Amino acid sequence: MPSPEASFVSPLVSRRHLLRRAGSGAGMMGLLSLMADQGLLADAGSSRIRSAMNPLAPKSPHATPSARSVIWLFINGGPSHVDTWDYKPVLAQRAGQSLAGFDRFTGFFANAVGGLMPSPFRFRQHGRSGKWVSELFPQLAQHVDEMAFIHSGYTKSNNHSPALFMMNTGFTQMGYPCVGAWSTYGLGSESRDLPAFVVMSDPKGRGLPKGYSQNWGAGFLPSIYQGSWLRPKGEPIENLRPPPELTPPRQRAQLDLLAYLNRQHQEQRSEEQDLQARIESFELAFRMQSAAPEALDLRHESVSVQRQYGLDDPRCQHFAQQCLLARRMVERGVRFVQIYSGGNENQRSWDGHNDILGNHRQFAGETDKPIAGLLSDLKQRGLLESTLVIWCGEFGRLPVAQKANKPGRDHNPHAFTCWMAGGGIKGGTHYGATDEIGHRAAEDRCSVHDLHATLLHLLGLDHKRLTFRHNGRDFRLTDVAGQVIRKIIA
Repeated sequence: MPSPEASFVSPLVSRRHLLRRAGSGAGMMGLLSLMADQGLLADAGSSRIRSAMNPLAPKSPHATPSARSVIWLFINGGPSHVDTWDYKPVLAQRAGQSLAGFDRFTGFFANAVGGLMPSPFRFRQHGRSGKWVSELFPQLAQHVDEMAFIHSGYTKSNNHSPALFMMNTGFTQMGYPCVGAWSTYGLGSESRDLPAFVVMSDPKGRGLPKGYSQNWGAGFLPSIYQGSWLRPKGEPIENLRPPPELTPPRQRAQLDLLAYLNRQHQEQRSEEQDLQARIESFELAFRMQSAAPEALDLRHESVSVQRQYGLDDPRCQHFAQQCLLARRMVERGVRFVQIYSGGNENQRSWDGHNDILGNHRQFAGETDKPIAGLLSDLKQRGLLESTLVIWCGEFGRLPVAQKANKPGRDHNPHAFTCWMAGGGIKGGTHYGATDEIGHRAAEDRCSVHDLHATLLHLLGLDHKRLTFRHNGRDFRLTDVAGQVIRKIIA
């Protein structure tokens, strides 16, 4: 029987508990963090300690990476490959003909299927590689020798939402982590003061892409890995500026107390992995109050750089600002940036069901100069070698006309084109091909999982080893498929 005196001794002040608090609590974690930042800890232990303290701490890749960061230009709505990068002169020769054996339910409007429709845009060859490029892209045409084109992409759905989920997460259902979340989960961030993963949506009042924030969500990964959406109007980041009465010392004291209480809570609930992410999200928000305003202020850029992107052109100014922000983000260590061109659907995006001529001319005019400016600027600053730039939408469009006031094209999950540049890509190359009319991927077919496997490979990550245990099984971005497309890698 314990003595009566012993029953009044609180375990919170026992010697063992005090030593554990003092030696392994917030104070020691702070000391270890400083030591790790200065390289004073052994490499193997340092990586584990930093990851435990900060889920966004830089992590070692599986292999030597070619790219340090990614800028994904998401061409939302489904750009027509046969009107942009996949030249099909046979369409002009067979204009108006019915496509034998065509499944009219391939697209979305089964009762509006017309005959084969040639592109309304002229194509010309460019660069040493002789790449055929639509007149839609006079500026980007000058960069074709830096790009690797994949002409044989295909996906699983002809509907925007599941196709967007597929392209972003590798699954047609919502609730799975997106590629940006997987990348930051695997590698962490090189910036302590900015989000690891930043998303910018169309700022011209066209709304978010179908599926909304699920496209940049973390799914079952800790929430710290989800994309940070920059608002297209007003303050890019909500609550970035604290109220005047909340001084930095007072806010620091609040955060220290909150972290202490959260860590106490976490010690008793080690299975709740989101707690550490929540602690770090508070700390990151505090650091961003100083770093983000500077990173988001384009006035620091020279007039010549702003013009290079097209900030002086009202037609493309909005997208130019986003492309320039993307460069400033990766320059400051942000791991993954995704920019959406186009909003919710139809004429508010590249979804050219009606008037493919006007639809694609408008959106290409908004993006051609800014993207070309981004590539040139990255190259001039020596950042293109370490930054993987991707141009891709959720699917392609059919070679047959969609009957409308002004002819358009319906969705095509069987074929799309994307290109990559920088970050270890072999410029001036072409992978795969569609059939002679651009209806289906025919040679070296490339799945969305193949695209994801290649992206992760360039970041130094093995897509088969990058896993997360959830509901009793190991999940990965590429599910149980995916092959690295080695022919486009330098």
